[in-house]
Amino acid sequence: MLLKEINHRVKNQFAVILSIIRETRSRARNVAEFEAQLRERIMALSRSQDLLVTSQWSGAGLFDLVSEHLKAFGVDERMTLSGPAINLRPQAVQTLGMAIHELGTNAAKYGAFSENAGSVEVSWRLLTDDEGAQQVELVWDEQMTHLTKPKRPSKRRGCGSVVLERVVPASFNGVASLARGPGRRAGCSPHHAQSWSGTRRVRLLPTRRNSAMQPRI
Repeated sequence: MLLKEINHRVKNQFAVILSIIRETRSRARNVAEFEAQLRERIMALSRSQDLLVTSQWSGAGLFDLVSEHLKAFGVDERMTLSGPAINLRPQAVQTLGMAIHELGTNAAKYGAFSENAGSVEVSWRLLTDDEGAQQVELVWDEQMTHLTKPKRPSKRRGCGSVVLERVVPASFNGVASLARGPGRRAGCSPHHAQSWSGTRRVRLLPTRRNSAMQPRI
C-alpha cells in the first residue's frame, strides 16, 4: 500500500514537471531563456516539495507557502503577509506555490522587486457564499517608486497567467478569476519621483466545500 502511494505521488510529480517543461518551451524566446526559466521553476517546485515533506505530505499553511517562495527573492524586509490560518492540501500547495513564484518573478523583472524602494503586500481572506461554500481571495499588491511610469511587461500571455487562471483552479476543484489593477500614481516623493501601485487579485471558488483548503480556527 505504501509503495502504491509513493508511486502515485512520483507520477504526479512527473506530470507537473512535464507541464512546466511544455509551458516554458512554448514561451521561451531562445535556449538560454528556456534553460534559466526551467531551472527557476523546478527550484520553485522543490520548495513546495520541502514543505510537504516536512508535514509528511499532509499539506502546508498558506502563510508558510507564500513566505517560502518569496524568500528566494531576498526581499523579506519589503514583504508584508497577512490573512487567516489556512491549510492547503498537497496538490494545491504545488500549484499555488508555482503561482506565487510567477508573481514574484514578474515583480523582480518589472515591478516592486526590481527596485530598492518597492514593496509587496500579500493578503488573503476566507469568504462564504450564499450556499455556505468557502472561497479564498488572495490579493497581491505592489507599491513602487519610479521617476517615470514603470515599464509594462510583455503583452504575451505568460506562464504565470496560465498557472493562475487554469492550473491553480483545477487543484482547488473549482474556478478562479484573476483581476489586474492598472498601475496608478499614488503620490510623489521629496525628489519628485512618482509612486505607482499595481494589484493582482485572485479569487478561488471551489466547487466542493473544503476540497483543497482546510481552514484552521
